[in-house]
Amino acid sequence: MTALPLAGIKVVEIAQNLAGPFAGEILARLGADVVKVERPDGGDDARGWGPPFLADLSPVFHAANTNKRSITLDLRDPAAVAWLIEYVEGADVLVQNLRPGVIGELGLGPETLLAKNPRLVYCSLWTFGTSGPLRLRPGYEPMVQAFAGLMMVNGEEGGPPMRMGTSVLDSGTGMWAAIGVLAALVERQRTGRGSIVDTSLFETGLGWLANHFASYRISGNPPLRHRTGSSRLVVFQGFETKDGPVIIAAANDRLFETGLGWLANHFASYRISGNPPLRHRTGSSRLVVFQGFETKNGPVIIAAANDRLFAKLAVALGRPDWATDPRFTTNALRQEHKAALVPEIETIMLTRTKGEWVDLLEEAGVPCAPIHTFLEVLAHPQTAATGMIQKVPELDLELMGLPISFDGERPPLRGRAPRLGEHNQEIRGGGTP
Repeated sequence: MTALPLAGIKVVEIAQNLAGPFAGEILARLGADVVKVERPDGGDDARGWGPPFLADLSPVFHAANTNKRSITLDLRDPAAVAWLIEYVEGADVLVQNLRPGVIGELGLGPETLLAKNPRLVYCSLWTFGTSGPLRLRPGYEPMVQAFAGLMMVNGEEGGPPMRMGTSVLDSGTGMWAAIGVLAALVERQRTGRGSIVDTSLFETGLGWLANHFASYRISGNPPLRHRTGSSRLVVFQGFETKDGPVIIAAANDRLFETGLGWLANHFASYRISGNPPLRHRTGSSRLVVFQGFETKNGPVIIAAANDRLFAKLAVALGRPDWATDPRFTTNALRQEHKAALVPEIETIMLTRTKGEWVDLLEEAGVPCAPIHTFLEVLAHPQTAATGMIQKVPELDLELMGLPISFDGERPPLRGRAPRLGEHNQEIRGGGTP
């Protein structure tokens, strides 16, 4: 390949953690010049999401930030913001996933930048979307997996909630963002104008439930959990052998490369540490505190993914001393002393109900969420507010829409699924099969 497809496209990335940087990573690997804007005091939090580390960087940061250039700017400084606005005038794409509300407060919202550069494709990745009661809530992968019902369709019937084994919401939202950017660049070729692209972790979570939702709308039955396969396909599951399980999937799919792609962060960690990934029921083996805890009446996910959030969590739990305890001041130290820290949190969490803890933690600014069932997430007002549920033309059926919008509008469902050969006459002039 002599020239990559996005060679000549200039991208500014104001993003951290995983979803936004992964969108930038996709564009960079396709040939775009991606300039990553980071805080001078440590940069992207994901740099410190270890151990392990290689060249002082975590596996996640390596996996989501290759092929980029990094600059540091203090966006609290008006002069730095003014410089960035001028720089973005020469860009094709901006990707951002700052805490909801912050980008506008900085004077870097889409209205401001598109007024300066009408050809700009401005892409935002949110936690819960741009509308609804939770639109300003921040969050991370495991809490949104819990909130969106994914943990209660994974695992097996009667078993505990189970997180998907990779960051399917961060990676999926990054993919939707990249898809949206590419579609917007094609549209720009037609119109000469840029556009605003929005997606979110929650919408991606609803999107991953599309098949379950379609089945529920047709049958009236919520999805069953199935440990290794599918409740809809037979034979499509794991079977034990003399020396370990084997999956049989008689379904004609060819998905191997995508499967390897979902393992990117695990693979980077393995290559750096030499250790294969550990399984973790609701959270992450790399981040502490980043998992589910039982309360008086059910589990709550806590996602204190950096040292600032851990300090807030410590205060909310009534243990402000933890924020300065030399065992817990960094994520690496919390990993090292996890066996001492987590049991103490488990004991404290059992003193209140999940509703009480969610209210208290949200007030403290700590990302958290209850673990919803499939039906609970469908009934939540945020689901309706996103507009993800769309009516199918000609049928008494609703399906999940695409987890992406352009200039505030989600692509509509324009037609039902076709009957076999329905359009032979229209397309082939009545030719024989």
